[in-house]
Amino acid sequence: MARRALILVEGARNNGPLYVQAAQRLGLHPITLSADPARYDYLGASGIEAIRVDTANLDALIRECSRLRASYDIAGITSARDEGYATAGKLCRHFDLPGPNPASIERCCDKFAQRELLAQAGVPVPAYRLAANAREVESAAAEIGLPVILKPAVGSGSMGVRLCRNFEELAEHTTHLLGTSPRILVEEFAQGPHYSPQIMGNEVIGITASDFGPPPHFVYREFTFPALLTDDEYKRIADVSLSCLRALDLGWGPAGIEFRWTKRGPVVIEVNPRLPGDGDPQLVQLAYGVDLVTEHIKLVIGEKWNLRRRHSQTAAVRFLVSDRDGTLDWISGDSRAAAIPGVAEVKLYVEPKAAIVRKGDYRDVIGYVIAASPSLARTEAIVQRAVDLISWSIAPFPAIGERDQSVPPHLPAPTQAGDR
Repeated sequence: MARRALILVEGARNNGPLYVQAAQRLGLHPITLSADPARYDYLGASGIEAIRVDTANLDALIRECSRLRASYDIAGITSARDEGYATAGKLCRHFDLPGPNPASIERCCDKFAQRELLAQAGVPVPAYRLAANAREVESAAAEIGLPVILKPAVGSGSMGVRLCRNFEELAEHTTHLLGTSPRILVEEFAQGPHYSPQIMGNEVIGITASDFGPPPHFVYREFTFPALLTDDEYKRIADVSLSCLRALDLGWGPAGIEFRWTKRGPVVIEVNPRLPGDGDPQLVQLAYGVDLVTEHIKLVIGEKWNLRRRHSQTAAVRFLVSDRDGTLDWISGDSRAAAIPGVAEVKLYVEPKAAIVRKGDYRDVIGYVIAASPSLARTEAIVQRAVDLISWSIAPFPAIGERDQSVPPHLPAPTQAGDR
């Protein structure tokens, strides 16, 4: 009998290893198809099978999967990345396997198209305009009113997203975006606490509270799950979430929705039609005992999932972010932090001699600490104790000509601002 395989279209820094490990626990042989497998360290370190193929070429992927079917029983095809999820859906359609509607995924990944569909369905969203040049951006910002959020119409991970507080910042960021994006989304700056429901199918499993670093960029600093909400607040966010799924023709598999709780209640910032990364699956598993990655794979291979809560704790992840550019001299304390009772994981993405160049998005994160306990106060104390043990030193790049500076082990206090 041929070995059952799970095909993963591209990898992912955060969720990629989780999909590989979950597939193995389910008795599947994970195979990653990637344009550049070397970019994912965990593939080489784990000895996982990875095949180089142009993942932007659907025909090439179909040929590769057809070749693999001669040796394996392909049980399912999916992806942990935005760039691969719609493609995985197309492959599922071709090979008659369970999967999401690729057309719905592609529409959702176009932020303007997503905004239009949500607004037409009466879902509360920030005021928005689409612009193609500097004049249109300035006109849209004047209509909406400063400050505004400027972002590419297509993208993820907060890349290119910036709060523009005056017309000088607006002009500067417009010039930057037009160099890479022909379409720019200009949005009202929706202010208030940030929440993200964790969704599988049509079920809201729980809601995460998020904090950010200082503006004008939107780099996550901490997630807490479950968020402290009243029953009414939870219900309102859950109801709007389901309205989003209906408006965007989603509802198969995982989704993550970002909200701001504003003066008019929950306002949708963005809908991501795949499993969120950045520690979300780990938090849900620690807090509720629900393994979102495993349950997603079960759906992908046609098995019945189980989203029942097994226990109730509070989990949190704190992201480590540098406050300067330069060369990492050293980083230490991660082993001591990991040994603290209640700490579930300490992950570092960088090693000494790595170049630190901040981008103002998810790529600025150099590591994280995850912990859980029966109470929010205790979890926060555990996380803070662990983070206080981790320190690093960054030397300025030679051209700057400044002396080495040490980064204190604590992180700047997070603030409420913007979206990803």
